[in-house]
Amino acid sequence: MNATEPRRRWGPRSVRARTALAAASAAAVILVGIGWWLHRDVYRQSEQIAADRARPQLFALVDQLREGMVPVRTSSVPYEVVATGRSGAVAFGGGMEEFDPGTRHVLPAPPKAELPAPPGDGENDGEGWGYATRPLRLPGRHDAESWDLFGKDGGTYLVLFDDIRADELSSDQVAALGIATDATLRVHVVVLPHTAVAITETIDRLLLRAGLVGLVLIAAVAYFAVRIALRPVEAIRVLTASVTANDPRERVTVPATGHELTALATTINATLQRLDNAAAQQRRFVADAAHELRSPLTTLLASLEVALAYPERTDWPAAATTAARQTRRLQALAEDLLLLARLDTRTPVTDPDTVDLTALASRMAEHYPLPERPLTLACDSTGPAYVHGNPDAYERLLRNLLDNSARHAGHRIQITVRNQDAWVVLTVHDDGPGVPNEDAERIFDRFVRLDDARSRDHGGTGLGLAIARDLAHRHHGTLTLTPRTLGACFRLRLPRAAGADGRTS
Repeated sequence: MNATEPRRRWGPRSVRARTALAAASAAAVILVGIGWWLHRDVYRQSEQIAADRARPQLFALVDQLREGMVPVRTSSVPYEVVATGRSGAVAFGGGMEEFDPGTRHVLPAPPKAELPAPPGDGENDGEGWGYATRPLRLPGRHDAESWDLFGKDGGTYLVLFDDIRADELSSDQVAALGIATDATLRVHVVVLPHTAVAITETIDRLLLRAGLVGLVLIAAVAYFAVRIALRPVEAIRVLTASVTANDPRERVTVPATGHELTALATTINATLQRLDNAAAQQRRFVADAAHELRSPLTTLLASLEVALAYPERTDWPAAATTAARQTRRLQALAEDLLLLARLDTRTPVTDPDTVDLTALASRMAEHYPLPERPLTLACDSTGPAYVHGNPDAYERLLRNLLDNSARHAGHRIQITVRNQDAWVVLTVHDDGPGVPNEDAERIFDRFVRLDDARSRDHGGTGLGLAIARDLAHRHHGTLTLTPRTLGACFRLRLPRAAGADGRTS
């Protein structure tokens, strides 16, 4: 695939749609969990209600048997009465006839010697009757119909049962029931889950419908909420798109709500302001550079045109000297512009060397070409002062400071190098007229000259201090103008490095 070709997205592209989808997905997971819990709880509660309704039927059957009466088959719940020593059921009804229990009872009979279930094994109705519960499986039938109460496969059902011993009854009651005198009766009542299943299915359908409607509403609310919330973002995008290089003064409207969009708008405005300032600075730089280049070119062209127009009256050595001087000025200006362009790229210093700033300052003080007027250049230090960086860059920085001081000094220039804790501080102090406080920062701007009356041939290009400060920042240092009562004092502050012996200098 082409590297520039955008990758395909299988999901929605807009933030609104993706937020709505995420909200609906999260809500779906929550609703499924709640629905599953409600399904289980409703089924359990419905089963409990069915069991509570079956309990009075069990007690009524027990009462009838204790009176020697055989219960009728008509019943709201399935039941079966079995006895020990008897293959068929004593009584059945409520749908148990589907299994033909008259031939062989369906539910198990109690052991002959088993006592009635104690109250602690089951529950108590509060009237002295004890019973027990047990899940029992009913046998499957081949002849089952779809309308039968029990399924074709039978299934496992919760059964409530209670036991009655024959010796608790009279002989006439035992004879009426058709059981042996030493038999034990067991009354089974089957709790049907049909009601619980029906209720649960109804609740499930209601929950499904409500859940689908809820998901649609949640997705819609999330979609429109994000859409409304993103309206300021869209406005910011439209205004930002209208910003051009020719007119970068457009600014976005900052919302008054104080939320995250306010911070975004403020940041974008600050970014646009920085771009506007950078563009304005670039335009000023180009205009100043063109102006600075025009001056020596005009002088050079004028001298050559005069010499060519009057060759017999031209002092050719003087014309050549003027042309060479203006050419050197053009060369120096071009080199300064190229250096500033490299510094503007903010490329970090690679593999920096360890430079002794004291040795560099002493060497430059000895070999610096002083002007023809009387001027003293001295260097004062207390020992080596090691810094990391490029030796050529440090030499260019110090040379620019000396060039500036040499143009303005009256009689003396003093270089001082000191180690101060984790820093190396170098100062260049001259005894010239100094710099007004209001111009202490402006002199570091590009193409700035405070001595406009001075000839440009002797006033420099106006880039020396700007280059010196950029070089200081490039080496993680600072270059400032320190207030003095006499002259100008430039203070260079750089991080201190370990010396050649591996110890801090």
